[in-house]
Amino acid sequence: MKHTTVGVDIAKNVMQLHYIDAETGEIVNKPVRRGAFLEHFANLAPCLVGMEACGGSQHWARKLTTMGHEVKLMPGKFVKAFVMGNKNDAADAKAIWLAVQHAGKSVAVKTETQQAVLGLHRMREQLVKFRTMQINGLRGLLAEYGEVTGKGRAALDKAIPGVLERLVDRLPAILIDTLREQWNGLAELDKQIASIERRLQTWMREDKASKAIAAIPGVGLLTATAAVATIGDAKTFKSGREFAAWIGLVPRQTGTGGKVHLHGISKRGDIYLRKLLIHGARSVLCLAKEPGPWAEGIKKRRPLNVAIVAQANRIARTIWAILAHDRQYERGYLSVKPV
Repeated sequence: MKHTTVGVDIAKNVMQLHYIDAETGEIVNKPVRRGAFLEHFANLAPCLVGMEACGGSQHWARKLTTMGHEVKLMPGKFVKAFVMGNKNDAADAKAIWLAVQHAGKSVAVKTETQQAVLGLHRMREQLVKFRTMQINGLRGLLAEYGEVTGKGRAALDKAIPGVLERLVDRLPAILIDTLREQWNGLAELDKQIASIERRLQTWMREDKASKAIAAIPGVGLLTATAAVATIGDAKTFKSGREFAAWIGLVPRQTGTGGKVHLHGISKRGDIYLRKLLIHGARSVLCLAKEPGPWAEGIKKRRPLNVAIVAQANRIARTIWAILAHDRQYERGYLSVKPV
């Protein structure tokens, strides 16, 4: 059988396949039940399989790769441009089949360990968001009774014992007890977040790549572990500039008639990793005692937020260089091109 390209629209129970049979020329667009999905590909010669990068795609990509197939995971925005007519499973599978045959940066197929690390990051991020929501909820509810506390966790912890003492004679005990439980629940969330961070710290001590990029100013525990797990194989990117563009830290371009206009950053790629890089860059420019001559120069020439994004772009390029060339971080290193 000749080389075949297959578009797969994955779902929880039924997968939709689209391909052209290399022997008969028949256009195949059919649903396959989840239990028979791998069995269907076991009967096919090695082929190129295209899928959207969504829930469950990493699992199926690993399974198909071990069977000898080549898998290309694509962002949903890239596939959307190829959808024609009404959206349904058959149209989506055909769009994926068309998209996989066009050039475009694919999403890295991650190992189970890398995906586990990202899972820890997602759970930690969820806990942090829930903790922030709970703090804001408590402050808003107390404001309904004339008790306004300062912003932030520290201000709430300092003020709430006195607030509850003043409100105990005015409000029903059922509300006071619930407020106290919600406040005490913040400490439990702190413990869960700290526990996840300890597990990430343990993994980073055993991972050579994470330890290497953690030496970069502005890269800490979260950024180092998330970057290694998200990138996968750094050599899939041709340069640090391509990686920075993939993460969305370059200007968005529009233009016509030969005129090109540059706008704000494109904000493509992984939102979480880009946020960590920008926070790390902000710490370098605003908190570091010796940010370096380049950082000090860009800070003087450009507005602060522009300088922060530029520093984040620089950190992203440095991360790629260390991972792609398997070397340690050297402060003040200058790349010398051969003459």
